Amino acid sequence: MIGINSRIVIAGAGSIGCYVGGRLASAGKAVTLLVRPRMIEGLQQNGLRITDPDGSEKLVEPGQFFLTSDPEIAFRQADIILVTVKSGATEEMAKSIRENASSDIVVVSLQNGVGNAETLRQHLHPEATVISGMVPFNVVQSEPSVTPLSVRRTMPGTILIDNTLDGLADVLSVPGLSVQAHPDMLGILWGKLLTNLNNALNALSNLPLVEQLADRSWRLLVADQLSEGLKVVRAHGITPAKVQGAPPAVLPSILRLPNLLFRIVAARMLAINPHARSSMWEDLSRGRATEIDYLQGVIIRMADEKNIAVPLTRKISACVKKVEGKPLRSHSVEDIRG
Repeated sequence: MIGINSRIVIAGAGSIGCYVGGRLASAGKAVTLLVRPRMIEGLQQNGLRITDPDGSEKLVEPGQFFLTSDPEIAFRQADIILVTVKSGATEEMAKSIRENASSDIVVVSLQNGVGNAETLRQHLHPEATVISGMVPFNVVQSEPSVTPLSVRRTMPGTILIDNTLDGLADVLSVPGLSVQAHPDMLGILWGKLLTNLNNALNALSNLPLVEQLADRSWRLLVADQLSEGLKVVRAHGITPAKVQGAPPAVLPSILRLPNLLFRIVAARMLAINPHARSSMWEDLSRGRATEIDYLQGVIIRMADEKNIAVPLTRKISACVKKVEGKPLRSHSVEDIRG
């Protein structure tokens, strides 16, 4: 039974995980961060700094959360596990949870992509409760040399979760971190995936999101890619829901507006931290594998099933794969369009 005193584990405490875990811990929740071994010493000594879009900061003291790199220790007494690993690590994390957590554990996927909850269900005990979730904001983590470790949320937004477990949203919602139950999480996840198609373009541009979207040539590229994605999901009978701001179906038209009109119509879209970039930019800049196969890759596979041409999506995916593991460089729109 979940409740106000539920023990919460952040499974994969990277940027999103540290921010969510830090917010929960600062509100007095019993939080364990499952982190990489190299992160433990710094967090134990210096705590965790969380920064909100308005620039306000809060230091979460080391004594406010528990740290471990051992899944057995993290999961054995957990009531709720929030999975925040990259999509490619979902199956491995699910197997670790099954091995170490109670069979009736509550597991919430706070990940990009549309298939992670199903992957978790496939590999967890049948008694486990798996909840789909969607985080509408990006979080940027400081460089490893920065003390204390800092995670900066770059935009507002409410985390949405499936409404199948009464009371869960209330348990997870704390000051500075709003969580709400939603009746159409499948539509929400597809809406987020379509929005996240820009993650790759933002990474390749090597520009802050505000600067990228201020440039109409980049917006036209985003709009053309989004139009391909919309065509594919519609062919599969999927109706993507509005995540925040405009519905996905009208975004291409908004993105194609001249600069003056775009700045008026998309004022909320541009009301983000001026330094904000996509999570894929962070992955490429730090030499990590990206989630391109779980974003553009999904659209490509679904397009193949319906024999739909998605040439731009394929080019963008190929560009990202070509630069993974290499020093990040700035691409132009012409580089990508070819």
